[in-house]
Amino acid sequence: MKLSISVVGTGRMGSALARALLQSGYRTTVWNRTKQKAEPLVALGATVAGSVLEAVNAAEIIIVNVSDYQASAVLRDDAVASAIRGKLIVELTSGTPHGAREAAEWVAEHGANYLDGAIMATPDFIGTDAGTILISGPRQAFDANEEMFRALGGNVQHVGEEPGRANALDSALLALMWGALFGALHAIAVSQAEEIDLGELARQWTATAPVVDGLVVDLIKRTNAGRFASDNETLSSISPHYGAFQHLLELMEARKIDRSVVNAYDAIFQRAIAAGHLHDDFAALSQFLGKSR
Repeated sequence: MKLSISVVGTGRMGSALARALLQSGYRTTVWNRTKQKAEPLVALGATVAGSVLEAVNAAEIIIVNVSDYQASAVLRDDAVASAIRGKLIVELTSGTPHGAREAAEWVAEHGANYLDGAIMATPDFIGTDAGTILISGPRQAFDANEEMFRALGGNVQHVGEEPGRANALDSALLALMWGALFGALHAIAVSQAEEIDLGELARQWTATAPVVDGLVVDLIKRTNAGRFASDNETLSSISPHYGAFQHLLELMEARKIDRSVVNAYDAIFQRAIAAGHLHDDFAALSQFLGKSR
């Protein structure tokens, strides 16, 4: 018989998690602060708990998906904290690595097991083969419940024993995403200022994207190897990038386009150049955003 599971938090993502579990035959209890958000799941076979304590008592695994770690404090009621002993808490709320570590420590103090996860998907991907969820924490707890995780997504991965690892990867991958999205906003602003049809921008990006993807992969690989000096395999050094970047700055200034983000890019370029890296591989810039190797 499959384990009983409770889902605490039934917003769009929490509801998607509960639906995936129900479709895979798991006995599923749900709780939400606003009860009406949980009630549509009843038609699919879910039981709506009247309280967090009731939800915890009803299940062997408690999946938490609320707005943030502060909202996860619903587990820290004294009665609820006592009830989690011997159970598995799976925190799928978006948070920080240090928040995950603190939560793991608190759960362990109360005699329960803890896994922390980062959902790298929108709700429509949950329960599909393409659904990606990163899980960190004790490997044994993950392996023992891998079937349940596979119900949530076909690309669920255990990424490390350290409980903060999933959230750290989440932040890193979101940084890549936001870099692309803010870059797109700049491209849109430039195109509109220069009266370029946005359909044309989209077509040219489709042609250019593979080149950019290759540059990102190469940047990560070279930084990992500490290969910052230009060599025969260098795809692009800082010098031509910085020259072209100055053209962008001039265009944005002339067209009165907001430069707050690109000015920060300029500051990083300038720090690297002042340190003598003008003709090094673009990867040398990675030494100026955090700890150097």
